[in-house]
Amino acid sequence: MPHSNIVPAQDRPDPRSLAKDLNAYTSPNRARSVWELAITLVPFMATFAAMLFAVEAGYYSGLALTPIAGMLLLRLFIIQHDCGHGSYFKKKSWNRWLGRAMGTLTLTPYDCWQRSHALHHANTGNLDARGFGDVDTLTVREYSQLGWGNKLLYRLYRHPAILMGLGPAYLFLVRHRLPIGLMREGWKYWISAMGTNLVTAAILIALTIVFGLFATLIVFLPVLLTAASVGVWLFYVQHQFEHAYWERKKGWSFHEAAMGSSSYLALPGILRWFTGNIGIHHVHHLASRIPFYRLPDVLKSHPELQTFNRLSATDAVRSMVLTLWDEESGRLVSFREAKRARA
Repeated sequence: MPHSNIVPAQDRPDPRSLAKDLNAYTSPNRARSVWELAITLVPFMATFAAMLFAVEAGYYSGLALTPIAGMLLLRLFIIQHDCGHGSYFKKKSWNRWLGRAMGTLTLTPYDCWQRSHALHHANTGNLDARGFGDVDTLTVREYSQLGWGNKLLYRLYRHPAILMGLGPAYLFLVRHRLPIGLMREGWKYWISAMGTNLVTAAILIALTIVFGLFATLIVFLPVLLTAASVGVWLFYVQHQFEHAYWERKKGWSFHEAAMGSSSYLALPGILRWFTGNIGIHHVHHLASRIPFYRLPDVLKSHPELQTFNRLSATDAVRSMVLTLWDEESGRLVSFREAKRARA
């Protein structure tokens, strides 16, 4: 059974009071933001270029740099993510245009993603408002009422090989090419998707002219998919753990859900850097205007948050077997547990 660190109710911080306290951390530092962008973007471009030159010259050992380039691309996505929350710079226009620029590298149309992600934040943990920016999650009852074909589809969808392999590839290479879910919401989202596609295509065409199609694809695709798979895994474990908060709309509370449905993934220092502290997700959901580089400061000043919904990397891997929400026990369970409970 995956472990989830449960803090006794009397020792849990009050999310409403805490949200007010965290306003002190929501002011971005322009110099720090520029620095974080520089120490991410420059190494990414240098690593990516080194790989292209190596492969084009026949030194395929250069592909060994794929994990580093992929994790740097993931960190650029975290910067894009902060722009979407208006937390990276004080000026809205700076956030907007930097986010759009990063989207051409991460293959994520900024305006489309910002809209769906805002809906995710607004409805996380609400059983009656699932489907926006979430990993699809059925309750035990809903799953039991499906026909065998739909049960099979759901099992396939929740399989780690699909969620962390084919799923990210489909999401970033196919789904993001159109404003899926926002097609009737106005031209803004079509312009975002098509504009991102055009700029990304121009970059790839330029690289193809210089390095050739084979070298460009054999470098670009593994780097992108590394970032995509790790990113999807992070998003998964931040909300899919045994004692996550899920409630029907009638009893749902935004502040309770913000903290209760989000984990604190305690990672080693180097991984915290590459992932932009996104593992401190319970704080991020409670106060999304905090820049990623200030999240560790919150943990230092509020040590009680270091144990709330805390997951180790091992816990996070083990949580992959949890697939259904059991409304009776108030926890996420595996297919096997659900079957055993019905027997």
